[in-house]
This record gives sequence, C-alpha cells and structure tokens, in this order.
Amino acid sequence: MRWKWLERLREASLWQRLAWLLLPVLVAVTALELWMTRHDALEAADAAYDRSLLGALKSIDANISTASGGLSVELPYRMFEFFELTASGQVFFRVATSDGLVELGSADLPAPPGTLASGVPVFYDAPYFKEPVRFAAYRRALEQAPAGSEARSVLVQVGESTRSRQEFTRRFVRRAALRDALVLALLVCSTAAALAAALRPLARLAREVQTRRPEDLAPIADAGLPADIRPLVAAVNQQMARTQALATQQRQFLDDASHQLRTHLTTLQMQADYAQREQDSEQVRAALRALGAEIGRATRSTQQLLALGRSDTAALEAGPLDLAALLREVALDFLPQARAKQIDLGIHTPAPEFPAVADRGLLREALANLVANAIANTPAGGTVTLFAAADAQGFSLNVEDDGPGLSAEERALLGQRFRRGKRAAGGGSGLGLAIARAMAERHQGALRLEAREAGSGLHAILWWPRMR
Repeated sequence: MRWKWLERLREASLWQRLAWLLLPVLVAVTALELWMTRHDALEAADAAYDRSLLGALKSIDANISTASGGLSVELPYRMFEFFELTASGQVFFRVATSDGLVELGSADLPAPPGTLASGVPVFYDAPYFKEPVRFAAYRRALEQAPAGSEARSVLVQVGESTRSRQEFTRRFVRRAALRDALVLALLVCSTAAALAAALRPLARLAREVQTRRPEDLAPIADAGLPADIRPLVAAVNQQMARTQALATQQRQFLDDASHQLRTHLTTLQMQADYAQREQDSEQVRAALRALGAEIGRATRSTQQLLALGRSDTAALEAGPLDLAALLREVALDFLPQARAKQIDLGIHTPAPEFPAVADRGLLREALANLVANAIANTPAGGTVTLFAAADAQGFSLNVEDDGPGLSAEERALLGQRFRRGKRAAGGGSGLGLAIARAMAERHQGALRLEAREAGSGLHAILWWPRMR
C-alpha cells in the first residue's frame, strides 16, 4: 500500500504533489495548535478555579478558633453559596486535628497525597461519591490543643466538583476547534490560490511549447518566468541548441556523403561506358582494372561513411581494454598492405602492461583509420610505428610515420569531414581522420596531429581521459 502511494505521488502532477504534501502539514499544524489550546485552557481553568478554592480554604482557616477550649469554626455561608454557584455543584469541607480526634464537616474526604508541609496549601484530584472532585488541603499549627485532643495542628480541606471547569474547558476547546477549522479552510483556499498563481507561468510555458511547430527549435523566452524556472528553460534551450546543431551536422553529413557517393558512381559509369565502347581487349582490361579500383575506393568510402555515422549514434560500451592486444590486432590486419609497399609496420608494446577503460569497437575503428592513412601517405621503404601510452590523466593510441608530414595549418584543419591534405596520396575521401576524431570525442578525448620530433612525418595521437 505504501509503495502504491509513493508511485501515485511520483506520477501525480506538480499541483497534486504540492496539495498532497501541504494539506497534511496544515492539518497537523492545526491539530497541534488545537492540542496546545486545550492544554492552555485546562491550565487557565485550573488556575482560576483553584484561586477560588484557595479563597474558601483561607476563609475557613481564618474562622477557626480554640479560644472556647474546643475546636470551633464559624463557616462563611455566603461565600459557600457563591462558591457553589461558581462551582456548579456541591462544595465539601473538613476541619480536623492532626490526630483525627476532633473534626468538623465531611469526615470521609480523601486524604491528601503525601505529608503536608505546614502553611503550604496543596491541590489534588480524587473521586468522591463516584464523582471527580478537586481538593485543596492546608495544614497549620494551633495556638493550643482543643479539649479532648493533644494535637497541635489542624488540617483544613475544601473540595468542589470539577463539572464546572470541565464544561468551561469543553466550551473553550469547541470554540477553538471551530476557529481553527475556519482558519484551516482559509489557509487551504489561500494556498490553492497562491499555488495557482505560482504555477501559472508553468502552464503558459507548457502551452507555448505545445503550440510550436516540430521544426521550430528557437530558444524559449524566459521573460516573466520565476527565477526557479529559468534554469530549466536555459537547460531546455541548451538541449534544443544541441539538437539543432546535430540536425545541421547530419544534414551536412548527408549532403557531403551524397556528393562523395555520386562522384564514385559517376566515375564508375564513365569507366563502364568507356569499356563498352573500346574494341581493344587490352584497353578493356585496363578499363576493368580501373573500374575495380574505383569500386574499391567506393566501398571504402561507404564503409567510412557508415563508421562515421555510427560514431555519432552508437552507444558507448566502455569496458576493460588491453591496448597491447589492440595494437597487435590492427597491425596484423594491415601487414599485407604494408608489405605490398615495403613499409616497415611495427608496434611498441608498453611495458609494463596497464589497464585501460574504453569502447574497444570504436577505438579499433579509429586506430585502423589512422594506420590506413599512415600507410597510404608513407612512401615505399618507409616506417610506420604503433604504440600506446598512459599517464595520470588518461590513455593514448599513437601512430607515427616518416612520410611527407603536414604543415601546421594543415594539421589544424585536418580531422574535419571530407578534408584532405594537399600532399595526400591515393584517392581517399578525407574521412579517416574525421572518424578517428569522432571516436575520440565520444570518449571525451581528442585527436592531435603533431610533427615528429626527429625527421619528417606525422605523429597522430588518439587520447581519452581515465573513466571512473
């Protein structure tokens, strides 16, 4: 039952959440205030009635005398009559010596609890004839013992029914309850009005977003919104800006990809037409070889385009990664191409081994593109070296070649889609470095292109930070 209530609360609207949270608080505060009012009313009633009870006690005590030799009391009947009127019931009294041999009034009044100190009145409640009665007891010393007794002190008790004070308390609490119920109703109404006024900007914001066209990604105006809502609007605007940038990037990607594929298709169509028109078998074979090479380039471009699209949308599946094994795997894949150009393709395995965390599939694709670029741009007899590194900040995969290298201006621009170096070899589409950069950015890292420390060539660094 409790979990169902929590689930319903999570699914409720903001208005319902505030109502469900505030209403119990208001009811609890009202109940606490009513309890405190009842407590104060009881204390006030007891104080007022106890003062009249103490007055009757002192009036009786003032009229006690032992001058005649016995114990005599001149009762204040008019005060008793007035006291009975205010008490709305019968009044009881008792005057007795400490030894109990001489007493006046009701002899069976309940005794006070404990021992009474002389001259100090004590108030207590006790049942008398099955009715709750409030008593006041007082003990004082006598000037002389009365005849027939050796007691030197006298006990005076006065009691009254508690019906009057209970009725007074009930009336007081009833009026307080009606007052608190009215205050609670006013609080609920005023809180509802305040919540409606406070949530009106949210309703206006919701209407504004609902009436927007699907293609409208303009920022939401935050004028007139509460300060607490503006961070939410700013976050929504930031997300819409990212979505708009992503949509623009995707449109640009589709335009560039269609242009790149259209170029390959046009070239293939021209070569096929040429092969059909040519009568010389040798020229036909040459045209077919060119056709096969163009199909290979088109296939690689298509694969690169798919990898680039995947780098933007695929979920990052990070896990433990053996960088040395990854270097060996990619080097073995490109070893035939390197041997065909008589390139020395080697790896430098880090020692000792160190654990890394990353998406193996994405990093393998990025490293493969870096190695392919290095082999394509390194002249025959050159060297391409693969190695990994790690420091306190992160990890890196490195590809170093001794090819012609790049100028500082080219290194700053390369890595963008469909951009190639001026001295780039082969018929590449300029996507290899873009793929590597996209994969690095998916890992919150970066692709850096640097000149070799010694000699010509390029040092490509795929770096990403340590993941927690």
